[in-house]
Amino acid sequence: MVGSTLQGPFLGQSFLLKEHNSPLFLSLQTRKPVRFPSQQIPRVSMETGGLDSNGREFKNADEMWREQIGDTSKKTEWYRQGVGYWEGVEASVDGVLGGFGNVNEADIRDSEAFLKILLSERLARGNSGQPLVALDCGSGIGRITKNLLIRYFNEVDLLEPVSHFLETARETLAPGIQTDPDIHKAVNFYCVPLQDFTPDTGRYDVIWIQWCIGHLTDDDFVSFFNRAKVGLKPGGLFVLKENIARSGFVVDNEDRSITRSDLYFKELFSRCGLHVYKTKDQKGFPGELFAVKMYALTTDAPKKVHRKRSKGHANRPGIIR
Repeated sequence: MVGSTLQGPFLGQSFLLKEHNSPLFLSLQTRKPVRFPSQQIPRVSMETGGLDSNGREFKNADEMWREQIGDTSKKTEWYRQGVGYWEGVEASVDGVLGGFGNVNEADIRDSEAFLKILLSERLARGNSGQPLVALDCGSGIGRITKNLLIRYFNEVDLLEPVSHFLETARETLAPGIQTDPDIHKAVNFYCVPLQDFTPDTGRYDVIWIQWCIGHLTDDDFVSFFNRAKVGLKPGGLFVLKENIARSGFVVDNEDRSITRSDLYFKELFSRCGLHVYKTKDQKGFPGELFAVKMYALTTDAPKKVHRKRSKGHANRPGIIR
């Protein structure tokens, strides 16, 4: 999902939803969210309730999910309609970005800046000779792999449930088309939805998840990350890049996805046992779109820095000069 801005709490909302790496423009009527006192916060608590793309207001996420996926048949339909929406979209940059192909350059630019920091701080291999490997989740036509990941990783696997998107990615990333295919190449193309995927143990340095996690229900969000953890190498991390609702959540009834707030995401990260290592806000998108945020997530808790006082100045008053 690429996103729109929610001004005020849910005021003047227009929102852009989606990619498989994409956006889709919708607008909602002005609504005022419902705020709950702390003692009534449900299992997944948001600072407010939420809305759907028809303007329906929900008091909290639990109420919304009961309506959307209250039984097995509804949940199956949620996922079937989500994939079905993208099966009707053209396999092009403009298609997967919902007609907002003009954000591609800014998207890649800021993602690259974030990735460079993570590579220097967490993934420097030195002379170990170990290849760097990434997984591109919701890869679509391979837009992110082609423009970013394959330039920094020796091997990239692509995960995408829409078959004609994945076939386009396979053609675009064929060895004869890519430069240096012996050292930077797309290896595996998995036509599998996120909620059904389990990675090979210890294969990936980075699992990149962009504009697709909104298709997962909260429970499947947690299940996916818990399964995907086993796919990380020691020191590896997840990068999640997503639209951010100003508060609560917004549900798109057309492509069956949810845009969550920063607080909502952080509560889900906690349920997954993940820690936020670093974040970055996307810059340079049109003002009518949702804010977009990047999260680097680790399975290990951040290390506390203990500053030691200099022995020469311990227990000694400072001299005023």
